[in-house]
Amino acid sequence: MQKLHPVLLDCRLFAGIKGGELEKMLDCLSARQKSFAKNSFIFSEGDKIEQVGIVLSGTVHIVRDDFWGKRTIVTLIRPGELFGEAFACADVEKLPVSVLAAEDSEILFINTKRIIMTCPAACIYHSNLIKNLTVLLAERSVALIQKLEHITQASTREKLLSYLSEEARLAGKNTFCIPFNREELAGYLSVERSAMSAELSKMRKDGLIVFQKNNFELLKKDS
Repeated sequence: MQKLHPVLLDCRLFAGIKGGELEKMLDCLSARQKSFAKNSFIFSEGDKIEQVGIVLSGTVHIVRDDFWGKRTIVTLIRPGELFGEAFACADVEKLPVSVLAAEDSEILFINTKRIIMTCPAACIYHSNLIKNLTVLLAERSVALIQKLEHITQASTREKLLSYLSEEARLAGKNTFCIPFNREELAGYLSVERSAMSAELSKMRKDGLIVFQKNNFELLKKDS
């Protein structure tokens, strides 16, 4: 294993594990690091995966393409976050989605079986690892439910308001930067891009939002 990447010290999977012990653990887990260029596939639909991926740098999209090639972004994975854990743990034979590098990215791979099975070296932190993975799987389920709340809104405006309200809540303020460009946001919300752009302009005219590229501010109209 190469020198410990600083992102891993804040990775939720390794919560409660000290840096020196984490370095030893990564060797025990046979962790390997790999680089991916922007728009390259990390995993493709139909693959069988046995590894958890951790984003060290860059951004990763979990995507689904329909028969006609229309792409929907299922979720976005940032540095320090995991992907593939649910499918690997469930031993899914064929991956129903693809994993795409949204920009040049560095990924750390760990074999899932080495996480969920008892460590041969009986390292004292392995129980932390299993507990942390269980929590992350539960959080992923919650996040998907939250996304479902956005995309099941009746109109494009309501989908946008639901999503932007959630981003403001996460930021803790009414000004924030979203992680998607317009095409990606349309794919994430399952709406048509031009209709979404038109609705954003209407929302700005109606005094609900102000935006510049990916930077947004939510406004409250005077009563």
